[in-house]
Amino acid sequence: MKAFVVDLSTCNGCYCCQVACKDEHVANDWTPYAKPQPDYGQFWLKLDENVRGTVPKVKITYTPMICTHCDDAKCMEVCKAGAIYRREDGMIIIDPTKCTGCKLCPDSCPSGSIYFNENLNLAQKCTGCSHLIDDGWDVPRCVDACPTDALRYGDEKDLKPLIDKAELLSNGCGSGRVWYLNLPKKFVAGTVYEPSDKEVVIGATCTLKGADGKTYTTKTDNFGDFWFNELPDGQTYSLKIEKGKASKTIDNISTAKDVNLGDIAMRIA
Repeated sequence: MKAFVVDLSTCNGCYCCQVACKDEHVANDWTPYAKPQPDYGQFWLKLDENVRGTVPKVKITYTPMICTHCDDAKCMEVCKAGAIYRREDGMIIIDPTKCTGCKLCPDSCPSGSIYFNENLNLAQKCTGCSHLIDDGWDVPRCVDACPTDALRYGDEKDLKPLIDKAELLSNGCGSGRVWYLNLPKKFVAGTVYEPSDKEVVIGATCTLKGADGKTYTTKTDNFGDFWFNELPDGQTYSLKIEKGKASKTIDNISTAKDVNLGDIAMRIA
């Protein structure tokens, strides 16, 4: 069985994968794997740009999004024409010669990876470039075009050391053929300053305590900044900042999203 592994720590948002996918499939008829992809409106591989936090505490994550070729593929279940099938290598194909254009499969896909081509009256999606693999290519075009090796493709057993450390996207698809390394977790950040002299506070101890009882500790740096990274989603925290005899507490910090607490005034005795 084949699999993809995507390492978000090395994806730099160059869009080479997205462009390569369009170049391979726009205006090219790869029947029985796929009919031509439209010039616009469809991205069988789409690079999502996620801006996290607020200025100046901002991080950007780029996530290549493709069909996960689900182990429990809802699209296959709803297809009454028998047009959707799984290859021996695990890739799921929509046979364009059998698709009747009923539009059931796009509605069934949790991640929205199946598109409908109104001009051709058929559903379309990522094929894992199966036409190239069957022609002797080692990897699909998107993987071949990636300059940072953020995209990997190969036999699942060969990729197992990476898959063991990877995660699935929480997009409702469940398990499949696409795994992600270094998916971003939430952060809490801020800057501590002394309001009387308008100077940042260096070396203040910052303790973040979660409702689950877990505690994280760091110190403000030479810019008065503190960062708590890799926090779980949807937790509630209390932050205590201490410097000498001075202290300040901020409650009800939620990691439902990334948090920039901004400039925090604390008078130092």
